[in-house]
Amino acid sequence: METSPFPKSFQFGVSTAAFQIEGSLDKDGRGASIWDEFARRPGTIVDGSFPAVSCNHYADWEEDVRRLQHLGVDAYRFSLAWPRIFPDGKGKPNPKGVAFYDRLIDRLLEAGIRPWVTLYHWDLPLALHHSGCGWDRPDIIPVFTDYCELCFRTYGDRVQNWITFNEPWCTAVLGYGTGYFAPGIRDRAACYRAGHHQLIAHGKVAALYRESFRSVQNGRIGMANNCDYRHPATPTNEDRAAAERALEFFLGWFADPLYLGDYPQSMRDTLGDLLPQFTELEKRDIMGSCDFFALNHYTTNLASAPEGSAGTNHASGNGGFMEDLGVDLSNDPSWENTHRNWRIVPWGLTRLLEWIDRRYGHPGIHITENGFSIAGDTFEDLINDSDRIRYTQAYLNACADAIDKGVDLRGYFHWCLTDDFDWANGYSCRFGLYHTDGNTGSKHIKRSGDWYAELIRQHHISAK
Repeated sequence: METSPFPKSFQFGVSTAAFQIEGSLDKDGRGASIWDEFARRPGTIVDGSFPAVSCNHYADWEEDVRRLQHLGVDAYRFSLAWPRIFPDGKGKPNPKGVAFYDRLIDRLLEAGIRPWVTLYHWDLPLALHHSGCGWDRPDIIPVFTDYCELCFRTYGDRVQNWITFNEPWCTAVLGYGTGYFAPGIRDRAACYRAGHHQLIAHGKVAALYRESFRSVQNGRIGMANNCDYRHPATPTNEDRAAAERALEFFLGWFADPLYLGDYPQSMRDTLGDLLPQFTELEKRDIMGSCDFFALNHYTTNLASAPEGSAGTNHASGNGGFMEDLGVDLSNDPSWENTHRNWRIVPWGLTRLLEWIDRRYGHPGIHITENGFSIAGDTFEDLINDSDRIRYTQAYLNACADAIDKGVDLRGYFHWCLTDDFDWANGYSCRFGLYHTDGNTGSKHIKRSGDWYAELIRQHHISAK
């Protein structure tokens, strides 16, 4: 038997998000979120679907824990639905919503699975949004802090790993900049304010946890940032600088304040007064507030200096507003593509992990999302997803390469446990290790799920 390339302490897990899997949107006192309203707007969801049932996790959670046991995962990352706990976003908590996550956490621990809890995965209570209390306004910060305090007080005796925000870049750019995600606002200045307020809120929540809970609960707190790697399209100095600037506008936007104390200088130079300023107190709260570096990663693009006055986006996703970033993104035609138009470039993950390691002083890193979406016309196509196995193996090999190069990589969470409601893509993208019928919530293990379970089992046997 080959020795596992990962240390014995390495954690394997899977990730999910509440709005994408729970269903039961009108059950047991849950309030509406911005995504409930957004997903009902004509034309916002690619396939016109709505997650009334989705993966039926709210009703089927005990069976889902048994599925996690079948996979043999060490950890399960899930999010709390803010409007299920506070239907109006604040005020009196909903006892049935609070109790649901109590039961889930207890059952995970009984199964020997460590809960990793995300406090905000994009489902802002709709009542807050309608009252003008969204991420583009500073009023949201104390409200979010109060919500987090209840979560720490209620679940912190059992939860050791907390993530304040999942992909704040997406909330800022897609939610408040381009309008592609809920709440559907298109405002350049609101985009940067939304990013700024999430960072301040993270700092406040992390300070609250350190001062009031950590000494008793002994947990850790971090933020999950997403980043596709940007590789220079050519070895010229101009393209190297463009790739670096793209990474700074994408990942550095949020990670630099957390680890270095302020936004990247490239953003300050480019955006001027459009980029808000932190107070000295806010900087003190934010810098050094993460106990681990959480990274969501899926693909890689080529970056080049634009020929014109502004960058263009020939790839899937960008690093901010392209007119601000000033970088052309493209893809190597030799790279294998997916139906999401995300290229399979495993070495990009290794290089991104090395970039993080250098820039942020060798932090302990957990990959909190990585995965592959397939399209299938038949049930058999969706179950026999050999391409997902190949993708996951390649990216895990890239993780092992990063560890060999000295990166302190400590865990890998596959996205996703089940085929879920993929935000603006609806059910047209299927990332799960289990196939889910979004109309009934019924689930079936895929070949990739059995493969992942065997990989984890072999790691537990053969790890050094």
